[in-house]
Amino acid sequence: MTNGFILVHKDSGITSSRVVQTVKRKFQFKKVGHLGTLDPMATGLLILAINRGTKFSTLLLDSHKSYAAEVTLGEQTDTDDAEGETLFTKLVTSSHDEIQKELLSFLGSSLQQPPIYSALKVKGKPMYKYAREGVVVEKAPRPIIIESIENIVINLPKVSFEVTCSKGTYIRSIARDLGAQLGCGGHLSGLVRLTQKDFSLADAKTIDKITNGDIIPLEDAFNHLNSIQIPEHQLKNFINGSAIDIAAPKEGLLRTYNPLGEFIALGRMTGEGYKHEYLV
Repeated sequence: MTNGFILVHKDSGITSSRVVQTVKRKFQFKKVGHLGTLDPMATGLLILAINRGTKFSTLLLDSHKSYAAEVTLGEQTDTDDAEGETLFTKLVTSSHDEIQKELLSFLGSSLQQPPIYSALKVKGKPMYKYAREGVVVEKAPRPIIIESIENIVINLPKVSFEVTCSKGTYIRSIARDLGAQLGCGGHLSGLVRLTQKDFSLADAKTIDKITNGDIIPLEDAFNHLNSIQIPEHQLKNFINGSAIDIAAPKEGLLRTYNPLGEFIALGRMTGEGYKHEYLV
């Protein structure tokens, strides 16, 4: 069975779920999942987990991401992006310095209100379904971190920049909030995901060009971690989830191999001994 990850360069106009289904059908994989939704309008890096790679998805879902974004000021939409209906337009009167200052005010930790058209669920139902029905629902703001905002270019009404942010950050919300802070409204008019964890768009391929040779083996995705080998007499207990007595670093995940040198798990030291957290 093929296990690992595929780096897809997603085109605009296709959902992340459609990418998953297309790749699954193309290669006849048993399981495929994406590691972080890209809106249909957005393009760029979409990481797919293949078969047992889905067990390791959490490690990449929680990672920071970077984007190239374009905001159009002076026009507010109901979806906070270019695919929505225009709610109002307003003349942009702010100076370049004022716009840059407000944009940079998003740096650091904050609470962000997600868009009403989002896949976040309220009482088990996605928010976008409520929005389409005209039902107003409230979702508590979520903590996010904006690590950097760079390469700012202001050519009104367009403002483009590159942003690195934590899991759960909506760039559409940044566009909306920037427009609100400037008093003119704004929406996201372009978005490209550039990186996620240690993976880059430069290494991704469009669906039609992906081959089996582009699948990243599970262990290669975690080459940045140290490794450990389990002796034969402890292997069964380890695989069954028991803690074993073995010399290992006290902190951090480790790539774990069996006596034949085969990658079998990611594990870590606990108070009881060394145990697996993610078993292949």
